[in-house]
Formats: sequence, structure tokens, C-alpha cells
Amino acid sequence: MSILSIIIIVAGLCLFEVISSIDNAIINAEVLSTMHIRARRWFLFWGIFFAVFVVRGALPLVIIWATNPHLGFVGALFATFSNDPTVVYAVEQSAPFLLIGGGTFLVLLFFHWLFMEEKNYAFFGEKFIHENGVWFFATASVFLTVLVWLTVDRNAHMAFAAVLGSTAFFITHGFKENAEVQEKKLMTGHLSDISKILYLEVIDAIFSVDGVLGAFAFTLAVPLILLGNGLGAVVVRQLTVGNIHRIKRYAYLKNGAMYSILILGSVMIAESFGAHIEPWISPLLTFIIVGYFFFKSTRIVLQPIAGHH
Repeated sequence: MSILSIIIIVAGLCLFEVISSIDNAIINAEVLSTMHIRARRWFLFWGIFFAVFVVRGALPLVIIWATNPHLGFVGALFATFSNDPTVVYAVEQSAPFLLIGGGTFLVLLFFHWLFMEEKNYAFFGEKFIHENGVWFFATASVFLTVLVWLTVDRNAHMAFAAVLGSTAFFITHGFKENAEVQEKKLMTGHLSDISKILYLEVIDAIFSVDGVLGAFAFTLAVPLILLGNGLGAVVVRQLTVGNIHRIKRYAYLKNGAMYSILILGSVMIAESFGAHIEPWISPLLTFIIVGYFFFKSTRIVLQPIAGHH
């Protein structure tokens, strides 16, 4: 892999981590506003260590281990940094299961946002789909059924991985919904700063699943995932401190994140079926999609100022 490819992949991972963590950053900022300065500093310093090395470092390793159980946990750890052709081949052989599971998770995440979540409508038809959100469950069921039907004869383990991806989505979605409820209690309750910090770390771990699974659309190299997602996590922490209100003004950034998630999920599913997609494609598409929605948001932000003139 060339230096240029590595730079593009890491930059794409960093950008994707940032935009997919916007909701998490908003929750962090609102809860931190109720805490003492010392506790905020503790969270921002040690929280970065936990977010980067524990969560975003361990989760890809666990995924590699789960898809290659014969390597064992220690073997999976060395496999992520190994150039041994036998080990590399073992990881590549497990890639279809990892990719289809992660792709299923991401596509369902997009469908849920499109059908069920409040949003600023960027395209024609989004409002209609949202007003008929009950169809999310039918859409998700048909999508999973078709995916399993296409894979069950090809490879039963791929079919199981697709179902596992949907299971992971519904489990993490339940935790996210609970997080929104608990956030209100944290804002109005009388919990200690330590309790709030522990809560934020747990929520960060849950929200990080989206970014880690999406990262495998960029590369299977865990060191690059750790570097790109780690840099993104640091950026998100900085946004949490100083610029979260400015970020919230960009109305379509969340749209950009979700359409990127749709594309990355589709890339992962296509690759699980054997399609060869160049490593630079996913970062490039992410930059294009996010750039478009950032520009669209900027026009809206600047519109009142333009009206003055």
C-alpha cells in the first residue's frame, strides 16, 4: 500500500468518525455544561485516552477475533499487526462475513434515519418517507430477507453474519434511545460528576460502533483504523469543547453522515459478494458526499447575512 493511499484512507476514516459522532458530541456538550470545570477537564483528557485506545482500539480487534476464532484472542491481536502471509490470508478469508455483517448494520442505520428520525429535509421525497415512517420495519425486513436469500446458498456463514449485523443494529439502537432518555435525567437530576462521566464513556462506546464498522469499508488494516478513528475521536472531543453550537448550525451535516453510511454499507455488501472496489473509492465518496452537504449547509447559514446586503 502506497503512502498516498494510506494518507487518503486515514483522512477518510477521520472525517467519517467526526461526522458519524455528531450526535454523540452534542450529548457530551450538553451534559458537560452541567459539570464542574475540573470534571470537564478530566473527561476531555482521560476520555480521549479511553475513546481512542480502549474503545476504538479494542473493538476492531474483537471483531477480527470474532470472525477468526481459530486464531484465538492473542493470535487476533498479533494478526492485526502481522505481515505473515498465512495470517493475512486467514483474515482475508473472513472478510466476507465481517463486510456483510457491518454493511447490513450500516444500511439499516440509514433506513432508520430516513424513515424514523427527525431531520432537515435535503432531498425531494424525504419528508414523504418520514411521514410514513412505519414502513421502516417492512423495509428492514424485506432488505434482510433478500440479503439472506442471496447468501444462504452461496455461504451459510454469510447469511448468519447478515442476521448478526441486523441484531447488532437493533441492540445498539435500543441503547441509543435509552441514552436520549437518560440524558434528560442527567440534565435535570442531581447526579455526581463521576456518574455523568461514566455515563458519557458508556454512551461513547455505543456510538463508536457505527464508526468502527464503517471503517472496514475503508480498510481491513486495524492499525489504520485505530489511527484514523483515533484522530477523529480527538477532533470530536475538541468540537465538544469549543465549537459544538457552530456545528449545530450546519443543518445538513447529519444528512451527509447518513448518506455516507448508506454508501459505505453498500460498498461493504458489494465487496462481501466478491466485487473489487479500490481502497480510495470509499474515502473519495465520503469527502464528496460530506462536502456537498457541508456546502448546502453553508448556504443556509450564510443566507440571513446575504439578506442584509
